[in-house]
Amino acid sequence: MSNLDRDAVPSLCGGRGFVVTEPVRELLSPRNVKLGESTEVRRLLPNLGRRMVGAWCFVDHYGPDDIADEPGMQVPPHPHMGLQTVSWLHEGEVLHRDSTGSLQTIRPRQLGLMTSGRAISHSEESPREHARLLHGAQLWVALPDAHRHTDPRFEFHAELPRVTAPGLTATVLLGTLDTATSPGTTYTPLVGADLTLAAGTDVRLPLERDFEYAVLAMSGEAHVDGVPLVPGSMLYLGCGRDELPLRADSDAGLMLLGGEPFEEELIMFWNWIGRSQEEIEQARRDWMEGARFGEVKGYDGAPLPAPALPSVPLKPRGRAR
Repeated sequence: MSNLDRDAVPSLCGGRGFVVTEPVRELLSPRNVKLGESTEVRRLLPNLGRRMVGAWCFVDHYGPDDIADEPGMQVPPHPHMGLQTVSWLHEGEVLHRDSTGSLQTIRPRQLGLMTSGRAISHSEESPREHARLLHGAQLWVALPDAHRHTDPRFEFHAELPRVTAPGLTATVLLGTLDTATSPGTTYTPLVGADLTLAAGTDVRLPLERDFEYAVLAMSGEAHVDGVPLVPGSMLYLGCGRDELPLRADSDAGLMLLGGEPFEEELIMFWNWIGRSQEEIEQARRDWMEGARFGEVKGYDGAPLPAPALPSVPLKPRGRAR
């Protein structure tokens, strides 16, 4: 999934200046964004006042949407650089194509991980014959400077490790949680986990004290460190925690996102992450001229044109606005 906003504005992210070094409970409200003709998403990151959680720099939550009589997700070919995309579903399926030649259908609780590196393009769409409901999250991870020019690649992991406790199943997307480590490639210390809680669950999840964390509510009714979360909201938790209290009043689904605070300052514009205005300008020229990002073969439709650059200079700054 992509940022399809035609009025894209730069997000100035990164740096440790705005990291909360102690536990907090900062509730983030989503911004509704239209994605194509039939899908609306709730954007949690970047958010007014909070741009990143560790290296996690972009979070969209969508659905559950009834797409039985609709085309569902239809995201034409578009470019990425300097980041990884994480496709995560609770319901439905998404067909991924990219310029490295990857073609993969992603289903619930399977990991589709695309590392853009220096340049890649991809499309995402609901298959012609698809399930009635579509529900999931799309997330981006910023690549550190040492790895942001790496070769592009796509990984698919149908089976992922799990951590269990009474009433809780945690599927580890990326990084390590407790004793379970995902096979997905990471470039900074981070964690992403899908948490399924049964009604009546009251547990404590082990955390890393040096990580900052946030929890995205996917479904149901749950309390995170005493704060009630409704689906589509996200709670930023800061650093300095050894464990996280979780309680579910009904069956509930959450996503835990965390990592060491991202030290580098960066610029995120449209679907690119760079370090200077010149990099973003060059990426836009390359995409519009058909260079560098490759071709997505097999998608029935034209690639997305890039939005115009803003009239003000793009400068890398800190983590919060």
